[in-house]
Amino acid sequence: MLIIPEALIAELVSPEDAFAAVEATFAAMARGEAYNFPVVREALGEGRQYGFKSGLDRAGGQLGVKAGGYFPGNAARGLINHQSSVLLFDPETGQPRAMVGGNLLTALRTAAAAAISVDRLARRDVRVLGMLGAGHQSVFQLRAVARVRQFDRVIAWNLHPEMLDRLRLAAGELGLPFEAVPLARMVEAGVIVTITSSPAASLMAADVAPGTHLACMGTDTRGKQEVEPALLARATVFADEVAQSVTIGEAQHAAAAGLIAEADIVPIGAVLTGAHPGRRSAEEITLFDGTGVGLQDLAVAAVALRRAEERGLGLSVEV
Repeated sequence: MLIIPEALIAELVSPEDAFAAVEATFAAMARGEAYNFPVVREALGEGRQYGFKSGLDRAGGQLGVKAGGYFPGNAARGLINHQSSVLLFDPETGQPRAMVGGNLLTALRTAAAAAISVDRLARRDVRVLGMLGAGHQSVFQLRAVARVRQFDRVIAWNLHPEMLDRLRLAAGELGLPFEAVPLARMVEAGVIVTITSSPAASLMAADVAPGTHLACMGTDTRGKQEVEPALLARATVFADEVAQSVTIGEAQHAAAAGLIAEADIVPIGAVLTGAHPGRRSAEEITLFDGTGVGLQDLAVAAVALRRAEERGLGLSVEV
């Protein structure tokens, strides 16, 4: 088994690698060649979450599990709040192949999923990017979606405005003017990315203009919520996995209120394979519910493993 520590991930997996790997995974899911196992997630108290996401990709030859969670006290310790590791196994024998540091991989695969949704569902003429949330993941999101659309400026909101400087800096590195705005100004954005850990909706339906694409990436647990359920009723809703979307994703609230049904939600993989046309009009609101599936983690971890083997990196151990 090869141990690939967190410190090696940045040189092994690029954002472009993550985009390609996650795109292939979503397509494999749509074709029925890959599936996720039920998520195990537990609240540990004081805002801490821990759980397991796993799956099997027959097309990609990947079997494994990501173990990790969210630990909000980590910032005071000089650590990021999301901590995880990915274990890869041989799908034929069950033998362990690798243990891979999962922190950067999680950020890359989450950002890649949002970027894929923007690439396939946002209007081509969008020029303003709206960002909700300014945590560690937000910078990855901004950079990823800016690779697939040519924005003229970035507007952003965060519950704690003092945290917006990290987004201001990232936008500046991309040459994009940046402005902190109230939520009502999100109506100016053609693409809105939400990446918060909120227990209550921040973005209201009235704050979203016709023709907008939203990538809702922060809700991955029962009780979390980023947008008003009425917004999903106005939108065409897409998801990484429909079952997760209605149970732990942003759609859980709209589904519980009877505003949408599971059958109304389209797997993003169906757009990638051509089974669904995606956006159908310039006025249509499209919303991607990115809950984060285990197969995404396996896909990017497999890239890290392949590169590490090619370059002779990592620590080989007998198991």
